[in-house]
Amino acid sequence: MRNIIAFAADVDGNLALVRELLISKQFTTSPYQIKIITEPKRREIFVLPFSPDRIVQHALMNVVEPIWNNLMISDSYACRIGKGQHAGSRRAMEFVRRYKYCLQCDIAKFYPSINHDILAEIVRKKIKCPDTLWLIDDIIYSYPGGSNAPIGNYTSQWMGNLYLNELDQFVKHVLKPSGYLRYCDDFCLFGDDKQQLHDFRNAIEEFLDTRLRLRYSFAEVFPVSAGLDFLGYRHFKSHILLRKSTARRVKRRLQLLPKLLAAGKITNEQMRSSLASTRGWLRWACTHNLAVAMQLDDMEEICRA
Repeated sequence: MRNIIAFAADVDGNLALVRELLISKQFTTSPYQIKIITEPKRREIFVLPFSPDRIVQHALMNVVEPIWNNLMISDSYACRIGKGQHAGSRRAMEFVRRYKYCLQCDIAKFYPSINHDILAEIVRKKIKCPDTLWLIDDIIYSYPGGSNAPIGNYTSQWMGNLYLNELDQFVKHVLKPSGYLRYCDDFCLFGDDKQQLHDFRNAIEEFLDTRLRLRYSFAEVFPVSAGLDFLGYRHFKSHILLRKSTARRVKRRLQLLPKLLAAGKITNEQMRSSLASTRGWLRWACTHNLAVAMQLDDMEEICRA
């Protein structure tokens, strides 16, 4: 926050300095600071300075995001305007109601496994400007070892999307399943032929290995009547429930709010904001009893007192 305030004190002058770094090609991605998070699972987050790195990455994405977005299939839901988690959940529900079986897959250690050379090759299919490629290459190769799109980079979510767009195109235009959607590295194929889905599983495994140097963390074929656990929700033909682990995590977080408020560590407004966020999360599923168990009404009354 201090860095942002200092930058804002002379926005025009500081932006001119960043611009000059790019024009002269003196810019290079700064060393990463690593932050460990444990919720919802343990991950390493790679942090870069606000200036020049985060400013440069946002400026780059302002240019290339519309180009890359136009390459995506309609059923790719991560990081895209008009898509997102809840749109993906609604689409999954359509497929659950329409078909008998699902092949659900997830990639093992996806972002750390993104191969730099393959990603740079994919980028060059559409981006031809030498100056833009110089900057993208600097970001791609900023982490040593030949692989990794560091979680924390603004560009990484889109580079990951672009990387797995190769898979999307293969599935949609070569395998041609009855239904398919992807959110980040979690993707599902649907159909009424169980054996065909097993065949698709094997074909995708080979494609991931030979084309993208990725591997499954899991890939399972099951009847949709068992429920599809996807994007934080459990999808059944007649209803949607919140994922059990998500419900436990939200409940634990809510239980802390009154204590934090009483200790003066959060304000009424911050507590109201957290409760509103929870309400927004719950409204996409059948969660009346869960909301009662979490005592949301009582907590909102505390905020109004």
